[in-house]
Amino acid sequence: MPSIPATMRQVCFNGAGGPEVIGIETAPVPRPGPNQVLVEVAAAGVNRPDCQQRAGKYPPPPGATAVPGLEIAGRIVALGEGVTTLSEGQEVCALTISGGYAEYCVADASLCLPKPGPLSLIEAAGLPENYWTVWTNVFERGRLHKGERFLVHGGSSGIGSTAIQLAKQFGATVFATAGSAEKCAFCESLGADHAINYREADFAAEVKRLTEGQGVDVILDMVGAAYLERNVKSLALEGRLVIIAFLQGFQAENLNLTPIMIRRLTVTGSTLRPRTVAQKAAIAEGLRQEVWPLLEAGTVKPVIHATFPLDQAREAHALMESSAHLGKIMLLTGK
Repeated sequence: MPSIPATMRQVCFNGAGGPEVIGIETAPVPRPGPNQVLVEVAAAGVNRPDCQQRAGKYPPPPGATAVPGLEIAGRIVALGEGVTTLSEGQEVCALTISGGYAEYCVADASLCLPKPGPLSLIEAAGLPENYWTVWTNVFERGRLHKGERFLVHGGSSGIGSTAIQLAKQFGATVFATAGSAEKCAFCESLGADHAINYREADFAAEVKRLTEGQGVDVILDMVGAAYLERNVKSLALEGRLVIIAFLQGFQAENLNLTPIMIRRLTVTGSTLRPRTVAQKAAIAEGLRQEVWPLLEAGTVKPVIHATFPLDQAREAHALMESSAHLGKIMLLTGK
């Protein structure tokens, strides 16, 4: 193994604001604690929560580093006390609570999964945040089953592209919304049976038409309040709405609750970052058993839209906030 340097480069936020507050600084290389590993980071995923943190709206949990970055891939270079299931030199991807935008990052051993054979480290770094999120929300909370109808909003995003592929592989009929003909075609290329351009059509009316009035069984929503009423209208009997973000508001008014009662609907939601390591590890085990074989077989994979070197994190955030991307945006350390 190469020697571990004393210092590293990492992204910092110089106050709260737009991409212009992003900088690069030199800091000591962190050390892994008990049940943790130190990863030499090859790539880190860029996600909307990183942008929210930069804007001052989503601070890291107490005790976590202020360095952004929720997912990484690279090589393990040091083991903390008690780690017996991983080894130095092993290539892994990991879900992190923060710290991913750096040349080295500490990760909990139980939140590391082996890099799937067909994937590069850059591709593997695009797995944790999206795959953990989709698995726990669509298949655990949403209880999506084979033969059901599934709708995901923002189908061309990292979350959306993951949800489309996994829902299709597990036997669902997949509906997706997106904001252009190009993005709709992208969703269909990933396996969506129906892609709805929300700029040209009311998605609730289209869902009703396409399902002959029956609706969909599960909806994964990142839009929030602006879509709540139409989401409820789009659900079938016993349907489940899972909310994971509020891109267009977190407070809804004047919602008629009667359909929720009459059609026995479930409205739920969750966040990933605040969960305990044990809770996240349970999701990781589900992924290892059910999804990693699909990744090893090349049946599903993350879609990488663009890569940027670490010192171009401003450009990466600007692209994320433009919503012009199809799939994942990645930062590369050169390691």
